[in-house]
Amino acid sequence: MEKREYLIILYDFYSELLSDKQKEHFEDYYFNNLSLGEISENENVSRNAIHKSIKSIENKLYLYQKSQELNTLLANIKDEKLKKDIKNIL
Repeated sequence: MEKREYLIILYDFYSELLSDKQKEHFEDYYFNNLSLGEISENENVSRNAIHKSIKSIENKLYLYQKSQELNTLLANIKDEKLKKDIKNIL
């Protein structure tokens, strides 16, 4: 899967955890194909600030990857009671 597609899935999964500004930056960069420079001009902030905002979003959104890894591990558990108990926790 391409990184862009992966990040869009993550955004769909976790966007409610982001601030309005973080959502706006992410959407402008990945959905509206604006450059960091264009976003920074529109927001009246530095290009570096936009870059940090988008990178921090990517780092926060790796929760989806961890969820996928947990589901893979769960699929390999043979003990059905244990599997059910773990699923209830998640």
